[in-house]
Amino acid sequence: MKVLFAAAECAPFFKTGGLGDVIGALPKELAKKGAKLSVVLPYFTKIPESFKEQCEDLTNFYVDVGWRHQYCGIKRLVLNDVTYYFIENAYYFDRENLYGYEDDGERFAYFSLAIIEMLEKIDLLPDIIHVNDFHTAMIPFLLKEKYQWIEAYRSIKTVLTIHNIEFQGAYSQDLLPDFFGMGLDRYYDGAARFGDGVNYLKTGILYADRVNTVSPSYAEEIKTPEFGFGLDGVLRLEQEKLTGILNGIDYEMNDPETDKSIPANFSINDLSGKKKNKEALQMKMELPIRDDVPLIGIVSRLTFQKGFQLILDELAKLLEKDVQLVLLGTGDPGIEHSFNYFSEHYPTKFKAKITFDVDLAQLIYAGSDLFMMPSATEPCGLSQMIAMRYGTLPIVHEIGGLKDTVIPFNPVSKTGTGFGFSDFSSYYLLYSTNMAIDLYWNDQKTWIQLMETAMAKDFSWEKSSRLYLDLYEQMVGF
Repeated sequence: MKVLFAAAECAPFFKTGGLGDVIGALPKELAKKGAKLSVVLPYFTKIPESFKEQCEDLTNFYVDVGWRHQYCGIKRLVLNDVTYYFIENAYYFDRENLYGYEDDGERFAYFSLAIIEMLEKIDLLPDIIHVNDFHTAMIPFLLKEKYQWIEAYRSIKTVLTIHNIEFQGAYSQDLLPDFFGMGLDRYYDGAARFGDGVNYLKTGILYADRVNTVSPSYAEEIKTPEFGFGLDGVLRLEQEKLTGILNGIDYEMNDPETDKSIPANFSINDLSGKKKNKEALQMKMELPIRDDVPLIGIVSRLTFQKGFQLILDELAKLLEKDVQLVLLGTGDPGIEHSFNYFSEHYPTKFKAKITFDVDLAQLIYAGSDLFMMPSATEPCGLSQMIAMRYGTLPIVHEIGGLKDTVIPFNPVSKTGTGFGFSDFSSYYLLYSTNMAIDLYWNDQKTWIQLMETAMAKDFSWEKSSRLYLDLYEQMVGF
């Protein structure tokens, strides 16, 4: 089976978040299971030099983006049995950031058109094109409406994965003729219309053969007005083709037994290294070195969607207790400022690092006792799974992928893999945190059992990749 992934980011080349992690890990796992995997990406010039040197130039041609005649170079790189194709165009992709520009609608219109034009030029005819988020969501539409005259393309099936429904690619109706060189028929009949403009993600949902999200709970949530961000009605209409498949994490990169970025390796059978990592984390963050105090870690983008207003509302009360808390991340300037304020006023209990630091993130996962993740919405979330892999118990809002991955502690049966709260309020976040702190202080035997249960959970891509293969096989009749 030939599968082509189309996405705007992919680790280890360039990424901004979970999408890049998924596109970096899932194709590798599918390739191990015998599928013939390719991934097509923009050739962002910020790609590391080591990968630039490995790329070979295949061909080049021009793509018509409406009236614009744009250069398109195709580069290829093979890594871990996956073939990566890069769409080269300096005008669109020689940027400091991956997204966030006024011409993103044009940039990803070009990217989608270039991918389809590329198929003929390099003689690649996949059974399935797996598109991801709004950046490539127009490809199913284009295959059926603009390129339907090419007979070889008619057999291609498409899957759209929604990694975060908040980002939809909503633009003016004028872009259909302006960027895609098409008439307005599909706008006026509603197929590509949302409100008074064109919505890339909505169009992809209607035209893709299958749609999936990155956790089963999120697939249900986005069919409701509370979490659908306006597209809930469309998703209810198309729910027969909607499924949820939980993301995995890269078990090679996130392995406490072999992780070279942490001071001491450890395992479920020998937890002694966990204490050494906690000591190293306390030392690095300039906190008192104590084993008897529960250490809470946070690694996140600092946004309201991640629930940081809940933490800030109760942080003074929390820091009255004998606890330590470390935070790593960047985001909303107001949230950054607030955490810096608390860091200055509680120097022996709370330290905030407002930066991006991969090695420090791993040390927080490995050295903390608890990991706080009170997201308002969370399509899947990877941090809570990484934390559990390192024996760090999550405190989560029971929503989306957090609900699907963390088993809240049951004080009667003394079972679970973390701590949860269902009502999105600062009161219940503090209540769950106090429960965790009390258990740490008063019942280390149960605490160790929870750690071991969390570490034993399988969050690898093994199971999820099989579900994707099953989905593909249903579509193409393999």
